[in-house]
Amino acid sequence: MAKYNNDDFCRSEVIHEEVVADVRGKMADLTVMRSLADFFSVFGDSTRIRILNGLLFAEMCVCDLSALLNMKQSAVSHQLRVLKQANLVKNRREGRVIYYSLKDDHVRTIFREGFDHLHEKMPEPQGVRER
Repeated sequence: MAKYNNDDFCRSEVIHEEVVADVRGKMADLTVMRSLADFFSVFGDSTRIRILNGLLFAEMCVCDLSALLNMKQSAVSHQLRVLKQANLVKNRREGRVIYYSLKDDHVRTIFREGFDHLHEKMPEPQGVRER
């Protein structure tokens, strides 16, 4: 792998100081940026994405999710704990059963925006036509 220095990337000696200063003043501080990175890292696991996808359509208990995903309850419970700590899912108890659902409409929006973004880059599947 080649090693680069700054001269390889920005050959211009002009720095648009007003633009840099303006953007610097609008950016979130480093602590907020790190928190946002941590938040988005939760979406980096396909099991958690599958759980969120299921909860997009219905409130479900761990047994339901385990059957849906064909996974052990302990594995699903672990991922639900991560999602709950990230404030992406909530739960409610009904007797001995705990039901999970998406925390709020923000989570639905994030999930759907992700799908929308992917679909704008993905080719249309073969054999599917608009009417």
